[in-house]
Amino acid sequence: MQKEGVTEELQLHSDQGFQYTSTGYFNLTKEYGIIPSMSRKGNCYDNAIAENFFGILKSECIYKHKPKTFDEARQLINDYIYFYNHERIQLKTKLTPLEKRCQIA
Repeated sequence: MQKEGVTEELQLHSDQGFQYTSTGYFNLTKEYGIIPSMSRKGNCYDNAIAENFFGILKSECIYKHKPKTFDEARQLINDYIYFYNHERIQLKTKLTPLEKRCQIA
């Protein structure tokens, strides 16, 4: 958190897999000041938006470029997230996600 300069509340969303429901995981999130968040048991719709985004990220970015180092992956993902929010037109809305958020606000 210090390295990345996280200054606001950090929330980490996961499913209810055994690693995320363990006491060790819970204590670690508490130690780092991270608020754990979990989907409801058996409710795939809680994660639908995130799952959709990560599927797109993997198919349009990671699988095509296959980064060799952690730093390369980090830069690739950062660049893709910027592209996704500012340049990638969504089929349903014909807008970028940023344009859609601005339209709603």
